[in-house]
Amino acid sequence: MRVVNSLVERCFAVVELLANDASAVRLGEIAEKLELQKSAAHRMLNVLCEIGWVEQESDTGFYKLTLRLAILGQRFLSATHLTDVCQPVLEELAADSAELVRMAVVQGETLTWISQVQGARNGLKYQPEMVARVRLATTANGKAYLSTLSPTDAIRIAINDSGDHGEERSIAPVEEFIEELKLTQKRAWAISDEEAEPGVVAIAAPITLGGGQTVGTVSVAGPSSRLTAERHEQVASSVLSAAAKLGELWPLRQRYNSEGSFSAPSRNSVTQFEN
Repeated sequence: MRVVNSLVERCFAVVELLANDASAVRLGEIAEKLELQKSAAHRMLNVLCEIGWVEQESDTGFYKLTLRLAILGQRFLSATHLTDVCQPVLEELAADSAELVRMAVVQGETLTWISQVQGARNGLKYQPEMVARVRLATTANGKAYLSTLSPTDAIRIAINDSGDHGEERSIAPVEEFIEELKLTQKRAWAISDEEAEPGVVAIAAPITLGGGQTVGTVSVAGPSSRLTAERHEQVASSVLSAAAKLGELWPLRQRYNSEGSFSAPSRNSVTQFEN
């Protein structure tokens, strides 16, 4: 982990670290993970406590985030109207697949979950914890995103991301991973068959704008007992259709008016991904 230097960097580093876990963290662990002196970490935490971003538990002395960051995040996401315009497509895909549907957005060189819809009506339901960042090397969403990049950038980002998540499993051999990304790019959808989580299969596709910019991913995930090999092509077709619709709807959030309505394109106007 790189050394954090400036005051602003230190503040955000503390916030990002605490955002990884809802439980409280001891001072020594924060200082160790950020490679800071305990005295420096303590000063930063005191400042963050004073301005309402962090709170200290009275019984343990450990630190955790307040809900201020979550509230601001929800406020900003609502202001973008992204979930407003995309939600109907996600709900349609969830109903069609009868499995969990999730959407993530590209943030820098990472993916961040922003929305999910549970489509399973009975039996086993895959309902993962809604953490912020998407693991790139092992998830269908991550591989769908990486497949839109050059091989050099994809490998670099995947390796860095694996280190950030503290994963023991590497993406080696690199050649095999590159071949998987090439196949993903060719068919326009990615699959994670119990790679990210035992017993879970996920199929994802990138959300791409007309100019070719990848802005996010959408996926269907569920128990491997239901998402069997026989269903992969069918589910992938539905995911691709949803990704294409989302790609056309994405820019419309800017035209979302104060009454909460917009002119969506007709279903027939949606262009499918081409292999």
